[in-house]
Amino acid sequence: MAEEIKIQAQVASQETCQFTVDRPVYENGAVNFGSKKEAEGSPLAEKIFALPNIASVLVHDNIVKVTKAGHEDWMPLAKQIGAIIREQLQSGIPLISEDIEKNLPSEDEIRKKVKELLENQINPAVASHGGFVELIDVKKNNVYLQLGGGCQGCGMANVTLRQGIERMIRQYIPQVGGILDVTDHESGTNPYYAPSKK
Repeated sequence: MAEEIKIQAQVASQETCQFTVDRPVYENGAVNFGSKKEAEGSPLAEKIFALPNIASVLVHDNIVKVTKAGHEDWMPLAKQIGAIIREQLQSGIPLISEDIEKNLPSEDEIRKKVKELLENQINPAVASHGGFVELIDVKKNNVYLQLGGGCQGCGMANVTLRQGIERMIRQYIPQVGGILDVTDHESGTNPYYAPSKK
């Protein structure tokens, strides 16, 4: 009998739920599907997009992050998504199209575009809060960012990153996989907002 696949669902916001799987879903890879069309040829994303109101699906190693439109409760939808992830992993077929990796821009190309975006749009916007965003690294199609100044230690930093910065990067460079914050927020000295209590 096959070992049970364990999946932990965590609702991050009204729009986003993250599914952490106890094994790789897309080993050492990351891909963001921003539409049903982009999901074509990748069975896992295709099945999730067949559910109502799905806006995007990010698959990053053992994490599947799903964003939805609409205001319905996550609970029934999360159960359906968990079942799809299990079913797809048990099928043994590749869950992500092999063509995706072939069509990724180079690390240098991603680096150049992210730097342009930070310089021309993102940093001028966060400067009004005394903050700045710096590109630390690009590995494959994953982008590693560090927030500084008023953004470091800010209770709103995650909101700024997810709803503002991440959205802009994905619009400008759709092939980006994970967008990861490597900031040490504990050592922020002058946050614009007080850090939120967890």
